[in-house]
Amino acid sequence: MLVSAAGEKLVGFLRQDTTLQDQVAQLFVEARDDVYRYLLMLGLHPPRAQEAVQEVFLRLYATMREGERIENPRGWIFRVAHNHGLKLRERQVSEEPFDAHLEASLTSSAAENPESELLERERMLRLHHAVEGLSEQQKRCLFLRMEGLRYPEIASAMGISASAVGEFLRRAMSRLRKVRDE
Repeated sequence: MLVSAAGEKLVGFLRQDTTLQDQVAQLFVEARDDVYRYLLMLGLHPPRAQEAVQEVFLRLYATMREGERIENPRGWIFRVAHNHGLKLRERQVSEEPFDAHLEASLTSSAAENPESELLERERMLRLHHAVEGLSEQQKRCLFLRMEGLRYPEIASAMGISASAVGEFLRRAMSRLRKVRDE
């Protein structure tokens, strides 16, 4: 059977597109939960964060399909999530504050007795207040580092230098250690 040059090109494109879909699908499986948690940390409500995650990976697919080469896909994903999340947060009508008491009750449900439950709740509350007291940059750097990103990847995602990432993390850890040692 004879296939025209245009047909060969189309078959090649479809194969390439399938490979691209597989690559993006694999990245989605690997990073979607991390991106979702990051968007929640930015202050998006859960349903909006879920939509934003999908949008980020659609943008990744569209960008790669256009032939743009992405050196660090994970860093690119977090950078796009960061920018898109900030735009969505600005449009969000209201933000519900984080309920520290709810978290404390959920994390301390396995406590052995009321005294240890109270101590654990107070410890979690102090930690939560310490994290709230960090600057936005410190919180973002800390979260991305907890997600396993390296300094250059965090720097790429946030649009800052790797040395600035190091400084933000140093200051955040110093502040959290003070709270821990109190």
